Amino acid sequence: MSATLLLLMAGGGALIGFLLAVLGAGGSILLLPLLISGAGLPTREAVPLSLLAVTLLAVANAGPYLRRRQVAPRPALLLGVPALAGSWIGGTVVKHGLIPEPVQLGVFAVAALVAAWLLSRRPATTRTAQAPRPWGSPLALAGQGVLVGLLTGIAGVGGGFAIVPALVLLAGLPMPLASGTSLVLIATNSLVALAALGHWPAAGLPLLGPLVAGGLVGAIGGQALAPRLSDRHLRQGFAALLIGSALLTGAEAFQRQRTTSSAVPSTPTVPHPR
Repeated sequence: MSATLLLLMAGGGALIGFLLAVLGAGGSILLLPLLISGAGLPTREAVPLSLLAVTLLAVANAGPYLRRRQVAPRPALLLGVPALAGSWIGGTVVKHGLIPEPVQLGVFAVAALVAAWLLSRRPATTRTAQAPRPWGSPLALAGQGVLVGLLTGIAGVGGGFAIVPALVLLAGLPMPLASGTSLVLIATNSLVALAALGHWPAAGLPLLGPLVAGGLVGAIGGQALAPRLSDRHLRQGFAALLIGSALLTGAEAFQRQRTTSSAVPSTPTVPHPR
């Protein structure tokens, strides 16, 4: 592994760990373009490696939230169980080759744009004077969980960018509680999707060390700086990163689609008899 690639993986991991620590979401969606465009991995190797790294970093970041008891079990079950089913379905579909690689990258690019929109919206950081909704709408949470799980299995992201808004807007949780609950769900979703894929990223495993090491450093910094940072500015900056990530991955999907199309030989034309 070259020194440049080592620094790139460590720096990317630090950013991802930092964002997971601060927001409880979002950092993992930057990992797939980092592995594909930065490290040059094929999607078949990048997706399981992304899921493995996301699982480890989410577990590491969930520790402080668990110690502070900032995890909501009931909304986690309402959202999490359907998400696990969606993760298994998405991973199984990818495992059997039913989704082409350009489509996987396209799904990721769209998800990144949606995440940018969700995170740039003004969050509901305080509970309103209305009656509390500690469980939210079971049907709405379950539907959101299935979508998050499918995205996890197909695109190799934890789905926290959708989990946190769902827990805040649908379940009525405050941001710290939503962030802690999101990290637990991210870890379990990613692990299930990795098991459904059934493919161990052997070729990309050397990249896991610098990724996780950088992620742990970023997590420590994020946990220390989180109380001093403006939530609004963090979300705006992260939304800009997501837009860049979506554009980069969308261009990669377009390029691979063109390569695939050009590799298919055209059918020769047979002249009609006169």
